[in-house]
Amino acid sequence: MVEQAKDQTNPLLERLRFLCIASSNLDEFFEIRVAGLKQQVNYKAVQLGPDQLSATEQLQRISTTAHRLVAEQYRILNEELIPALSHEGIGLMHQDQWSMRQRSWVRRHFYGELMPVLSPIGLDPSHPFPRILNKSLNFLVSLEGADAFGRNSGIAIVQAPRALPRVIAMPTELANGRLEFVLLSAIIQAHVEDLFPGMRVTGCYQFRVTRNSELFVEDEEVEDLLRALEGELHQRRFGDAVRLEVSDECPEQLTRLLQNEFGLGEDDIYHCQGPVNLQRLMTVPDFISRPDLKFPAFIPSRHRRTPINADLFDVVRRGDLVLHHPFQSFAPVIEFVRQAASDPHVLVIRQTLYRSGADSPIVKTLVEAARAGKEVTVVVELKARFDEQANIELAHQLQEAGAHVVYGVVGYKTHAKMLLVVRREGKQLRRYAHLSTGNYHPQTTRSYTDFGLFTCNNTIATDVQRIFQQLTAPGRTGRLKKILQSPFTLHSGILALIQRELEHARQGRPARIVAKMNSLVEVQIITALYAASNAGVSVELIVRGVCALRPGLPGVSENIRVRSIVGRFLEHSRVFYFQNDDAPEVYLSSADWMGRNFFNRIETCLPIEERRERERVIKEGLESYLLDNTRAWELGSEGAYTRVASGGSPQDAQLQLLEQFREAQPTI
Repeated sequence: MVEQAKDQTNPLLERLRFLCIASSNLDEFFEIRVAGLKQQVNYKAVQLGPDQLSATEQLQRISTTAHRLVAEQYRILNEELIPALSHEGIGLMHQDQWSMRQRSWVRRHFYGELMPVLSPIGLDPSHPFPRILNKSLNFLVSLEGADAFGRNSGIAIVQAPRALPRVIAMPTELANGRLEFVLLSAIIQAHVEDLFPGMRVTGCYQFRVTRNSELFVEDEEVEDLLRALEGELHQRRFGDAVRLEVSDECPEQLTRLLQNEFGLGEDDIYHCQGPVNLQRLMTVPDFISRPDLKFPAFIPSRHRRTPINADLFDVVRRGDLVLHHPFQSFAPVIEFVRQAASDPHVLVIRQTLYRSGADSPIVKTLVEAARAGKEVTVVVELKARFDEQANIELAHQLQEAGAHVVYGVVGYKTHAKMLLVVRREGKQLRRYAHLSTGNYHPQTTRSYTDFGLFTCNNTIATDVQRIFQQLTAPGRTGRLKKILQSPFTLHSGILALIQRELEHARQGRPARIVAKMNSLVEVQIITALYAASNAGVSVELIVRGVCALRPGLPGVSENIRVRSIVGRFLEHSRVFYFQNDDAPEVYLSSADWMGRNFFNRIETCLPIEERRERERVIKEGLESYLLDNTRAWELGSEGAYTRVASGGSPQDAQLQLLEQFREAQPTI
């Protein structure tokens, strides 16, 4: 994302968004990954990572890389983006840039909107250091003089309530024909002395603390997972500190005060040459109506088989249907649930919800279906990281409507994306299923690439029913016939498919593997891919995130190529292709090739059996990305990515897919 922020071929405001996303991703990395390593150090764990580094050694390397990354982020902001924005008439104004009229407006804004909600706290024996919320904006203020009670602690803390916007647009009449923005931090710093009347402020410095945000709920030891999580969510805001960000001009003495207060080491301190939370700048593009500085607007097309008001049950009966998001609209999925909810012939609706959004139209429809007397069962994954609170609220809504709500299987996250509808048609019951590589979240379907399959194939739909039975009731449902499932058959199934390609290669038959996923780290899978490469199998991997496999190593992985596509949309789909002696098999999956997905989650991996839809997935989800020479990065044998040189005509997979589907019938 940092490279995307630097890329001048991206529109300017999108570059700012990419920088904010990079900051957000780094926050989560510290909250979860760094926090976990720090716990290992505290518990004196001796287990080494796959790279044979101890937790302490990993933290040292992370600190070096992260400090370099943070410095680069602020360099991009200060030296590239802010000057470029200013050139376009968009300003992030510093105090010394305000005119007299602007200063008057800022002062009125401070007194009218900020001062009533700010609670400065002086540090003295009766006012200990306040609890600092995770990732909240705070100010360390140094003071001189005594107050009305003769107190002179010299130090105070000002906490900015989270409800306050971090970026404020200057009124148009004061902006001199430009779009000018003022940061909340600048307004507070300009008027912080007004919070301490009769005293002299000698310094005011932003700081932010990142805390351990992993939830600690022992599944086996709680009787009610929902209540346990509700109690744990409050503690997340005050977990152990793992990182301290301070403004670059903060004196060393005051930085040490904060460091000691939070129990952090020298490597945990990050000096920021700008706002301590770059993610807050994400709101800036929303204020600006400049299409020339953003990606072109697009409307997802409707699949030609799903025109508005189509009977989707009839559509699916006529054949399997694959939707490719965000290029094709997610609306048919929502409409399918709505039609099921209102159809008198529908008896049962079952669905998994991992991330669905706080105001999900699907959840509202499930509520209506339950109130209408349908048998509605929803598997809500309460431990979907950072969506726990939203999922708890959704669970309450569904339960109050009369839906059956369960939370999956103790010890296993339900990460599978499944929808099952049972409908009476004449004298028989027919099952309709939808399975996806992504979540039932209308917003992310506009920014993540994913595939979803509608089918009434009886074998696949029966497999889906059996998985729901596993999730809701004890017992053994038997082996699934078509779907590979974690934690039971997915890992062994993928290994068997890789081994089959290896055997084809040894026999001189066509053998090729193409796999697209978010992460590849599972050791046995990597070992199997190395063996396949040595047998002559062509292995082409499209891995957006972490890849622990090294391609191109002599005698190990000479036939393996790894690339990553980083573009406008986040690549999220998991697609696995096996040539199988020119009888190709293609699978869509909710799972990456990671240990947690194979062994600690409920996941699905299903074959695309109809030739027409299988060829679509191969062409749109794999071949176009293998040809991309615009947004592609190649992984070298030393473990570093380099951008693919654009040779010949430019190929941009995402852009080409947008153009391809633009000619189709538009959605509303």
